[in-house]
Amino acid sequence: MDGFDLIIFDCDGVLVDSEIIAAEVESALLTEAGYPIDAEEMGERFAGMTWRNILLQIEREASIPFSASLLDKSEHMLDLRLAQDVQAIPGVEFAVSRLPIKRCICSNSSTKRLDMMLTKVGLKPLFAPNIFSAKDLGPDRVKPKPDIFLHGASQMGVSPDKVVVVEDSVHGVHAARAAGMRVIGFTGASHSYPAHADKLTDAGAETAISRMNDLPGVVAALAAWDNVL
Repeated sequence: MDGFDLIIFDCDGVLVDSEIIAAEVESALLTEAGYPIDAEEMGERFAGMTWRNILLQIEREASIPFSASLLDKSEHMLDLRLAQDVQAIPGVEFAVSRLPIKRCICSNSSTKRLDMMLTKVGLKPLFAPNIFSAKDLGPDRVKPKPDIFLHGASQMGVSPDKVVVVEDSVHGVHAARAAGMRVIGFTGASHSYPAHADKLTDAGAETAISRMNDLPGVVAALAAWDNVL
């Protein structure tokens, strides 16, 4: 491989600091429904998963049946919080301006929510129209399945082995690796925790960074290292 032709960014927890907001909303709803959990544990265990899959996993583990209305209640509450409180991850514009390759977003969030968040924080013009949601592919094709990453690479006209992905979740790293892509872990959002970087590298990320300003140098280093192998 002679360098990278495409960089794919996850959105939540990589471009926007939204995972902590989701963790706060979802932990409150789960606790109210009979499954006590705090926002920190939510972030560590479930970051990168859809709310539907979180509920299904907890139902299997704890044998707690959740009301179907919990799905819609969370989505509504989270949209309100995100519209009010979400902020961009510092350094994104700097990093993007110094990456001389194609770029796109591949996320588990809905197209509507991606548009709202990226517009609010001013990042949409950096990526539009190359913003892809796994939910548009179908209900069972979200990360940790590789489908959205393969779709993004196909839409951008790039082979998976020429792609580097920036991900903050273990589920996202697994999805990117399953797609045959290389991965840089990101631990600079507010939901990060002490073992975050180790978990990302254990899942298959080649390295992890906590500052978006470091991304261009790390991408260049990974490409250069591969060229001498």
